[in-house]
Formats: sequence, C-alpha cells, structure tokens
Amino acid sequence: LHIAVLASTLSLIIYWLIRDSYRVRNLSGKYVFITGCDSGLGNSLAKWLDKKGFCVIAACATEKGGQELKSCSSLSLKTVNLNLADSNSIARAVVFVTEETAGKGLFGLVSNAEGTAPVAPTDWLRIEDFHSVLDVNLLGLIEITLKLLPLLKKAEGRVVNLINAKGLMAFVGGGYSLSKWGMEAFSDTLRREMQHFGVKVSIVEHGFFKAGVVNSDIIEKYLFKLWNRLTPEIRDSYGEKYLVE
Repeated sequence: LHIAVLASTLSLIIYWLIRDSYRVRNLSGKYVFITGCDSGLGNSLAKWLDKKGFCVIAACATEKGGQELKSCSSLSLKTVNLNLADSNSIARAVVFVTEETAGKGLFGLVSNAEGTAPVAPTDWLRIEDFHSVLDVNLLGLIEITLKLLPLLKKAEGRVVNLINAKGLMAFVGGGYSLSKWGMEAFSDTLRREMQHFGVKVSIVEHGFFKAGVVNSDIIEKYLFKLWNRLTPEIRDSYGEKYLVE
C-alpha cells in the first residue's frame, strides 16, 4: 500500500513538472484582451505581456489611464475605454477587439476590473450599493465574456478570471463577496462547457497587492456616510457606541 501511494505521488509530481514546463510559443500575432488596466495588477500584466511580444488590448476605465499605459508600452499595445456596468460600452469594446484581431480570434481574455464596494453591515445598505459592485465584478464580466466567446473559440484561446481571495471570505455585508463567489461559479461552469471547443478557463485567486491596499481612512469616511443616511430606527438599534468601536 505504501509503495502504491509513493508511486502515485511520484507520478503526480512528474506530471506537474512536465505540464509546468510547457510554454506558449510564437507569441507574435496572439491577441490578449485585459480589463482593469488603469493601475494595479491589470496594468502590470498588460506591460509584461506587451514586453513578451503578445498583441495586448488593454481596457481602461479612464482616458488618463489609457494614455499613461500607452506612454510606457510598445506601439503594438492598444487601449480601449470600458465601463463594465454599461452594456453600450461593452458592445463598443467588443467591436474594437473584433476589428483589432482581424479574423485571427482572441488568444486570451483576462478579467481583472473591480467595482467599488461599500463595506458595512448588510442592513446599512441599499440595493444600489449591491449593484455598484455586482454590475461590474459579476454581470459585466459575464456579459463581456459571452460576447467574446466566438473570438475565443476561433483561436482556441483561454479565459483567465483574476479573483481576490479576500472576497471568498464573507465577513462583512455587501456585494463584494457575492460577486467573487459568483465569478467562481461562472468560471467553473464555463470551464466544463468550453473544453469541447478547446478553450481553457482558469481562475487565479490572488492575495493582497500593495497597489490595491485600501486606505483605512477612506473606509471610515464611507462608514460615517452610510451611518448618516440610516433611518433613526436602524441607527438606534446599533447605537453610537457600535460605530465608534
């Protein structure tokens, strides 16, 4: 029994080593579309893939973000404005990607954009507070993925959804954790369905990055803003001491 377990373990290690030794070749002409490239992880990834030789199409939420990214990248990197909470903006971005890939298909879709999420007890929130993050992190991600699937299938490409692991811990009210759990479920389903078409779907659960650290003063300011809009009944049920502590 011990020998069988050891043999199985060694076989898995050898398989992982062989699998991890594979590298994508002939990067020229392979198009990768990345969302959330104004700053942070998406911005760094766009620059890194550009240097590697991929044809990068970087989606930015602001004109400034796109201009700054282009200023420190090669001429082959293209940028497009994208608001994932707006279906018209998504449609325009899909047209741009379709035209840029010129019939070659899309080698990679990396979803990294994040919406703002109020951090507060659930009964402090309104439905629009949930929409502010779900419309971007989950529904926007699903919509742009669905619209780019034909291009991904054409190139037998891959979908990579970047998920902040802190969102998988539901320790506070709001839509952030809901969006991350939803991304996991969507990715797992899509992975099985797209396998037939040669499209790979991956989830990368990352931790904290220095660029993404949220200032505690901003969180506190937002809490006070939410507190001040509460009804007297809800405020009294918590008490002033709850907010201070």
